[in-house]
Amino acid sequence: MGNIFILGGIFRLKAVNKKLPDIQASGDDRGIAIDRVGVSDLQYPIQVMDSTGNLKPTEAKISMSVHLPHHFKGTHMSRFLEVLSKHEGEVTMRTLPSILHDLKDKLEAESAHIEIEFNYFITKKAPVTGMQAKVRCRCTFIGESNGESDDFTLRVETPVTTLCPCSRDISDRGAHNQRGYVSIDVKPTRKTNGSWELILIEELVKVAERSGSAPIYTLLKRPDEKHVTEEAYDNPVFVEDVVRNVAEILREDSRIASFRVKTVNHESIHDHNAFAIVTSDD
Repeated sequence: MGNIFILGGIFRLKAVNKKLPDIQASGDDRGIAIDRVGVSDLQYPIQVMDSTGNLKPTEAKISMSVHLPHHFKGTHMSRFLEVLSKHEGEVTMRTLPSILHDLKDKLEAESAHIEIEFNYFITKKAPVTGMQAKVRCRCTFIGESNGESDDFTLRVETPVTTLCPCSRDISDRGAHNQRGYVSIDVKPTRKTNGSWELILIEELVKVAERSGSAPIYTLLKRPDEKHVTEEAYDNPVFVEDVVRNVAEILREDSRIASFRVKTVNHESIHDHNAFAIVTSDD
């Protein structure tokens, strides 16, 4: 027993020697394995690497899960957070395999899955005045590890301007345009040493911007607005054109094993959105 003094009084604490029961590790007789079980929508600070090799702090929404065999009643949710805390110094494609392997070891699982969604800010210069401001891109790291292999997908969603070719050709004055969102998923190829080829977030942003009518900027003065408006007018694209333009660039990149491209146009004159998807042959 131990003593604790509070305002002159003495309280005696009994030592707790009884081992707490591990209910999650107990058996289950229904014979049903669970494909994925874990934690989701966890807001957590992380650091990601930029194109210069420096680490950038950001906040992520994280989902982590493992496969649960049929004979276990449950998984230990706290252990997901233990693993994440261990790796919070850097979350990149080079550290993801370690995180996944630690999840499998810590939770005694055959496979593990993680999705890390975060904002990534790129400094862009206005096309005429050169004034700088940051543009947000939405990125996701998706990793999976099973008994056979590790898998990694980089997803980058980039806002672009799209101008309708049909509207431009049939209208005497102007053409309708809108903001489009180009979402690119890429799986890198493996090097001979087993590591993945490096694909930068900034590279996929540039691919998306080249495939639309004009880039999106945060800060534009009047000369910049004139430039961007005329650039979009000179480069009209349907939503179908955007995904084909992206696919044409990606399929020539030997660092990319497979890809999926989705573009959504938030239509300016319709009460709906327009979308298109292109997937490579794996």
